Amino acid sequence: MPKLKTHKGAAKRFRTTATGKIKRGHSHARHILTKKPTKRKRNLDIDVLVSESDQARVEAMLPYGRK
Repeated sequence: MPKLKTHKGAAKRFRTTATGKIKRGHSHARHILTKKPTKRKRNLDIDVLVSESDQARVEAMLPYGRK
């Protein structure tokens, strides 16, 4: 069976935790930051877990991540 290819866009956006869950960053945190409150910018900087409904799709794009 041939090797599976990693989706390079997904590889740049997601990281795996030690327990196998997938972390992601927030959008809207790169530019036009002057009009956003400090609290919102601070919360956008915190990584969160991918929702359970999207977890299987992301795992399919990252076949060789830590299991």
